[in-house]
Amino acid sequence: MRRLTFALALFLAAPATAQNVDAGKLLFMDICAACHGLDATGGGPMTEALTISPPDLTGLSASNDGTFPIVRVVFQFVGRDPMIALGGPMPIFVPYLDGAASAVLSAPDGTPILTSPAIADLVAYLEAIQS
Repeated sequence: MRRLTFALALFLAAPATAQNVDAGKLLFMDICAACHGLDATGGGPMTEALTISPPDLTGLSASNDGTFPIVRVVFQFVGRDPMIALGGPMPIFVPYLDGAASAVLSAPDGTPILTSPAIADLVAYLEAIQS
């Protein structure tokens, strides 16, 4: 019981920051657009160099029964859900998106996801552009 109380206190003490879609868009343009394209549909200038074409990121919800796959997206950014791209895993962008894990996102089942504000902003942008 003491561990549960301690864990709950830590969770409640973590500052919940609102995601910033505009900041997420800037990060996307800087880090992701070379492969995924400016419109996030997968047609970036690096596509020809990739072993596997980048997916259309505007259809993540549509390919997931209408629910944005927030957990898979976060796991992709931090390297826990690897994807093959240049003959190896998609680059892990944590060094570029790293920061204190002070943003709390919520999985569809309500499970909190503690991540950096930059990743939270990028996730917010991707969720905002779903078709």
